Amino acid sequence: MSRRLFTLFAALVPAVLLLVLATAGTVPLVAMGPGPTYDTLGQAQVENEDGDVEDVPVIEVTGREADETTGSLRMTTVAVRDRLTLLDAMRFWLDPAQVVVPRDQVFPPESSREEVRESNAAEMVGSENSAEAAAYRQLGIPMQPRVEGVDPDGAAAGHLEEGDILTSIDGEQVSDASEVVEQVSAHRPGDEVRLGYVRDGVEGTTTTTLTGAGPDGDPEQGRLGILVGDTPADGTDVTISVAPDVGGPSAGLILALAIVDRLSPGEVTGGANVAGSGTIRPSGEVGSIGGIRHKIRAAHEEGATEFLVPAANCAEAVQGTPDGIRLIEVSTLSGALEALETAASGGEPPTCG
Repeated sequence: MSRRLFTLFAALVPAVLLLVLATAGTVPLVAMGPGPTYDTLGQAQVENEDGDVEDVPVIEVTGREADETTGSLRMTTVAVRDRLTLLDAMRFWLDPAQVVVPRDQVFPPESSREEVRESNAAEMVGSENSAEAAAYRQLGIPMQPRVEGVDPDGAAAGHLEEGDILTSIDGEQVSDASEVVEQVSAHRPGDEVRLGYVRDGVEGTTTTTLTGAGPDGDPEQGRLGILVGDTPADGTDVTISVAPDVGGPSAGLILALAIVDRLSPGEVTGGANVAGSGTIRPSGEVGSIGGIRHKIRAAHEEGATEFLVPAANCAEAVQGTPDGIRLIEVSTLSGALEALETAASGGEPPTCG
């Protein structure tokens, strides 16, 4: 072999090895950037019982006539890319729309990918329930406590069923979930309680003995062993359908706004393309979320002109905001509705910055 060929070979070997290392193995990093947006006033693709994908309304109303809506109320998400090669990580690191972070910041080492997915799905269900409760309260719809789940080892097992409407505890009427919790918590483990309920339109009563609250609860408080939520007393019901890969609690605000829009006359958006993010409590309080800058960028790319930002996220949201999108500061559901009404009438809603 000539010296020239040897020199060329010696130079190529490290380069080839580096390329193999950069493309073959993965690194403990993930890239985060703008994810898909979903119009909650539109349609979602979901899989039916037959395994076929079909389009259904994101917010489907039964028990009363749904109001026609215009404009958009976009849920926003963060796209997380895992199993990156070194070359992938370098490419995303150079992209100003992406952030590369250690993998254990997104996927805790003690949790598997499946456990993280299940946790996100559970948070999404909780977000949907809170959005419904907040919207119903905002509209002044009378509520009643409904059994959403029964612990098979709890005091209510064999006495109550999912879907039962609780009407009284020890003869005292209960009108919402908070009153159920309050009255049960006033009893001690071992106490007997008489429960009034309605099942499939038929009234009934049952008596059961409360259990203890478990190692993580107050040992002095009795436990019925049910998950209880509020449902409209007038028969109104809302079914929420979102893409199966969407999880977490941050869609609560937008879902609550969409429910209000579908259940009340007028236009929440004023016909505008509105996006946002924020957790919500049944009381209507809006909480902070993660990935706000990615979500704003995603909304901007979809043509949104207004973005609802939780007050706690405003300081981060104003950093590098794209032109043409207004950041509206919100802290409650009622405040968000007022701000959107102001914007629709040409006024100046409260903004970040």
